[in-house]
Amino acid sequence: YRLWNTDPRGGFGPGDDPLYITMPVQLVVADAGTHLSFYDSTWDGRVVLREGEEGAGSGADRPGVSELRMDGGPLRCWVLVGTPSRVLQGWSGLTGAAAVPPEWALGHQHARWGFGSAAEVRRIVAGYRERGLPLAALHLDIDHYDGHRVFTVDGERFPDLPGLARELEGAGVRLVSIVDPAVKVEDGPDAVYAAGRAVGPAGAFVRDAQGQEVRGEVWPGECAYPDFTDPQVRQWWGGLYEERLRQGFAGFWHDMNEPVSFTPAVFADQTLPRSARHALDGAGGDHRAAHNVYGLTMARAGYEGLVRLRPAERPFLFSRSGWAGMQRYGGTWSGDVDTGWEGLRASLALVLGLGLCGVPYSGPDVGGFGGSPEPELFLRWFQLGAYLPLFRTHAALWAGRREPWEFGPEVLEGARAVLAERERLRPYFLSLAHLARRTGAPYVRPLWWGAPEDRALRDCEDAFLLGDSLLVAPVLEPGADRRAVRLPRGRWYDTATGTAYEGPGQVLLDAPPGRIPVLARAGTVLPVRGADGAAALEAWAPATGRTGGGVIARDPGPGFAPAELERLTVRWRDGRVVVEGEDGAELKVQVRGV
Repeated sequence: YRLWNTDPRGGFGPGDDPLYITMPVQLVVADAGTHLSFYDSTWDGRVVLREGEEGAGSGADRPGVSELRMDGGPLRCWVLVGTPSRVLQGWSGLTGAAAVPPEWALGHQHARWGFGSAAEVRRIVAGYRERGLPLAALHLDIDHYDGHRVFTVDGERFPDLPGLARELEGAGVRLVSIVDPAVKVEDGPDAVYAAGRAVGPAGAFVRDAQGQEVRGEVWPGECAYPDFTDPQVRQWWGGLYEERLRQGFAGFWHDMNEPVSFTPAVFADQTLPRSARHALDGAGGDHRAAHNVYGLTMARAGYEGLVRLRPAERPFLFSRSGWAGMQRYGGTWSGDVDTGWEGLRASLALVLGLGLCGVPYSGPDVGGFGGSPEPELFLRWFQLGAYLPLFRTHAALWAGRREPWEFGPEVLEGARAVLAERERLRPYFLSLAHLARRTGAPYVRPLWWGAPEDRALRDCEDAFLLGDSLLVAPVLEPGADRRAVRLPRGRWYDTATGTAYEGPGQVLLDAPPGRIPVLARAGTVLPVRGADGAAALEAWAPATGRTGGGVIARDPGPGFAPAELERLTVRWRDGRVVVEGEDGAELKVQVRGV
């Protein structure tokens, strides 16, 4: 694996490398224990993993030996040891606590490169509303800009964008804006470039060793690149989001921030030349040290600017590129994953891997970015996405549509069912978001999370835990209507049928087109949305004579106040299941599994 943030240009598959985000982080789960190694250098590097290979001779040929080579930077490594939860808590303490998204950002979101007019936006939102499908946000790509220039609006296609945003928010739908880092080189009183030239003594943009601005070709044409490693530049850039807020946008996705230039620079990389100079927060250096943290520092600039502009609201921001610690400012998504069953499988692997690198909020382009998925593939992808933190459909300009009703009545009904379940579980996702900030534990966890010594669970890559309470087994193969599910220790209930299964072991469960297997851990308590829309609790019965429970986090509102944590206990009493708060008082809950 190469450690150099890169836009693979178009769709990518499982064998493609490098990709948008690289982290010099290795998490090892073995019989002897779990540890995380962080190689604290932002420079280009390569990692070779030889797990399980047979060979003789030098140590590099022995099974289980890994090799890391960095082109420069400090020779500094951090190692954290313990259980997986202990390791991730330590990693969060080292690199920063994860940002908690606003509540609405845990609902379903819809995006497409090609929503090029207010009329198209209204048509899509009306389509969801007319079919009774929940929609939390709609994303506008570069085609809403005036000439693809960042922090502008095409006034002909969007004559009253603030009015459109208010209209949609009244229907419960937020607008999310793409933000690219490259700034078109142009003069004029309203030009972002002209304003950037006036920042600090040398301007806001990256320069070469001779003091000349580094230019590249991006969507608007010839562009300059802000140096986000300079605090003055971050302060200036963060203030530009005021224009986005005035337009009515509630959230932001950063794109093209590896950074990308369509014209090759040195070494044929489509990025800035390695000789380009950066401030690096006063240390100074060239692009070899700054490249991998360019997206991270852009996210910092945007996040901190939004906090200054709206201090009472948690920002919603996710970024295509980043580095260790990017979770402090939001999350990420898969990028342009290929449309196909391999892309579907890669989606789960990406979210699991990012969570273990400390980035708990992520998700794929549901349906894949560049192709036209057949109905079965789209529905299975949609079902997986509904149980991942960032639940967003997205497609390229040339790709097929992603609205659920475009795939026929069977897909529409399957999507309706899983959308309703996502809405019901939204309080649980919000609780997991607050717990991720407190503990470093990702929302989406591998099956071995609580039992790393179980080799069978370590080998299972086609299912995952959603928090402590749910086990989700997506369908990742075409034509399947049943699938094997590996269970950790304990009792697990099929949430569709109520049937109980005992782990550890493997069971064969039905997976008809309309649903995927989801199991609840016996003795668990879930915060859910009741039938009347109000917050409620759902408990799953523990085995007879056993107790259960857990910790839930109650959202304090849209700001930054810490969540109130509540430890609940589930037990049998006089032949019935009761849930008690920390004070011993019995709580009103819906009990299942009895």
